[in-house]
Amino acid sequence: MAATATMAMPLANRLRCKPNTNSSSPSRTLFGRRVTMISSSRWGSAVSGSAIMSAAADVAAAVRREEDEEMRSYLSPEKLEVLTQMEPWVEENVLPLLKPVEAAWQPSDLLPDPAVLGGEGFHAACAELRERAAGVPDLLLVCLVANMVTEEALPTYQSSLNRVRAVGDLTGADATAWARWIRGWSAEENRHGDVLNRYMYLSGRFDMAEVERAVHRLIRSGMAVDPPCSPYHAFVYTAFQERATAVAHGNTARLVGARGHGDAALARVCGTVAADEKRHEAAYTRIVSRLLEADPDAGVRAVARMLRRGVAMPTSPISDGRRDDLYACVVSLAEQAGTYTVSDYCSIVEHLVREWRVEELAAGLSGEGRRARDYVCELPQKIRRMKEKAHERAIKAQKKPISIPINWIFDRHVSVMLP
Repeated sequence: MAATATMAMPLANRLRCKPNTNSSSPSRTLFGRRVTMISSSRWGSAVSGSAIMSAAADVAAAVRREEDEEMRSYLSPEKLEVLTQMEPWVEENVLPLLKPVEAAWQPSDLLPDPAVLGGEGFHAACAELRERAAGVPDLLLVCLVANMVTEEALPTYQSSLNRVRAVGDLTGADATAWARWIRGWSAEENRHGDVLNRYMYLSGRFDMAEVERAVHRLIRSGMAVDPPCSPYHAFVYTAFQERATAVAHGNTARLVGARGHGDAALARVCGTVAADEKRHEAAYTRIVSRLLEADPDAGVRAVARMLRRGVAMPTSPISDGRRDDLYACVVSLAEQAGTYTVSDYCSIVEHLVREWRVEELAAGLSGEGRRARDYVCELPQKIRRMKEKAHERAIKAQKKPISIPINWIFDRHVSVMLP
């Protein structure tokens, strides 16, 4: 679990200001509501402004109440029963995606192991690894740290899933299929941070004390997924995030591999982690597909809500103890390096729309559900337009990259173009 960027999408245009075309009317339509306007030669302007502000506050409060009510509906007994009824299906279709411990790879399989190589062989293998690592550019190293730090924050993610209603592991050793999936998934994810950490330690390219402090800060700061307890929204988020992680690690493997910078050890590590993430993505994608079959209206509205707000990756609270804008720097560096880009985000949305057959949803949809479906299906094109406009603005602004020191790589400087 390690993608390093987000494409924050705006909220749906639920608050619309429509001009009043009837000049003789004492009221106007504001944010979808009729507001009476009071005019007088002396106080007209002030009162009108006050009415607008009051109406805006009223509508904003109404929207918040509506959203709160909708979120409570996802925790109703009827909605949670859908998850409970899915348990036999999880047993048959999700748990098999976990690998038996004896068949799973371990970090010692991918990196030099003194128990296998002996003292001299181990030192020779480490020397070769360091030689290969020396050719990886600092830009890619910074992105690798961000991915590794996020992987190491696994306790946050496991605890988040355990808070999700109807699927959490309440005792820590529940026998339900949902609980066994969470523990098995966590055990497989745990190796990702371990193997990346070990590579970084052996490579000698990183200030490991600073990297370890970043891990400490990220776990300590936590991560809030909104909404926190809804299984519908949690599984949409995790399906997207696992796909993003697979893309980020896969891109890194390509960039540092034989056709890139020639670090075979790092390419193998990242490629192996990416393959794991694809299996995990398959599990969560299947779960969301099943929810859309069982409850299409609630399911597609959950998809739309998460995508409207933008799927922020777990890296967002990352800190080096110095810069308040470190996450923005990491996002920009990932775009520059090609490890995770806006185009990747758009491709993920398109992939999931196809996998979940969102365009085909019709039966059982409310008006809001149909609007959610249409929004989700149109989103990739909107993202592309936003990217084009952002590129045009950047050209007009003629912004220049800034050089910043990164303590993870001994304060060497990297150039970054901030938005």
